[in-house]
Amino acid sequence: MKAIETNRLTKYYGKSRGVQDLNLTVDEGEFFGFIGPNGAGKSTTIRILLGLIKASGGSAEIFGKNVFAYKEENLKSIGYLPSESAFYGGMKVKDVIKLSADLRRTDCENQARTLCERLNLDVHKKVNELSFGNRKKVSIVCALQHNPRLCILDEPTSGLDPLMQKEFFSILKEHNQRGMTVFLSSHILSEIQRNCNRAAIIRDGEIIACGSVEELSKTNAKRVSLHGRFDIDGLEGVKDIQESSDGTAFLYNGSINRLVSALSKGDIKDLTISDPDLEEIFMHYYTGGSKL
Repeated sequence: MKAIETNRLTKYYGKSRGVQDLNLTVDEGEFFGFIGPNGAGKSTTIRILLGLIKASGGSAEIFGKNVFAYKEENLKSIGYLPSESAFYGGMKVKDVIKLSADLRRTDCENQARTLCERLNLDVHKKVNELSFGNRKKVSIVCALQHNPRLCILDEPTSGLDPLMQKEFFSILKEHNQRGMTVFLSSHILSEIQRNCNRAAIIRDGEIIACGSVEELSKTNAKRVSLHGRFDIDGLEGVKDIQESSDGTAFLYNGSINRLVSALSKGDIKDLTISDPDLEEIFMHYYTGGSKL
């Protein structure tokens, strides 16, 4: 079954584009990444999936049910972690967590206690006494304590220190192994590479690439870094040149023989040729390039 499916999903805010003709499918049980810079349409897509805003056109379904017609029923099976959370400042953490469970008419006490212990969250403090990172932990507990069938995460790790980020993803993977679908919206490429099976790249409101992380990472391009004198003009296949006092670096997807020939005519002190990392490949998409 498809956990998420959209067909030509479109949303305009007046004359401004939110998303346009967005086609996306996420299978039940997947750990799926949704990648794009700020303003690309990630949050608009999520708000439509949650039934918070209406689409201007197209359709969206959660587990085969229309997101607007079956909003309340769909929300029962969803855990949502927004990029920023707001709580009643005077309430204690334990009361916020209980309120979240009560709104779902679910006894989540045991699961909530386990999550708080793993995240090192003090439930006796008031919310307005917490740091941004600890408020994010409260959001995590509220999103996961009812063992949702689908968890939608919007930039979830902002504010968490590296140790808590590691524990957070361990918790997500455990839930995923038990069948929970994870939809992770992020612009942190290392999170996608380490944790997701598949991913989609959204740019200017449209999906421009979708597939396994391995497939999206495949490229014939090489990252070339060198120190010394080198005439780069006229060498075909050079992209994303970066020059600094430390040397020159660029992506290259032309003939290796031509590269070696051009390098031999220069005065090279040091040279490294390697595969580009995932972040470089995605940044190339962000800046308007096609597949490397």
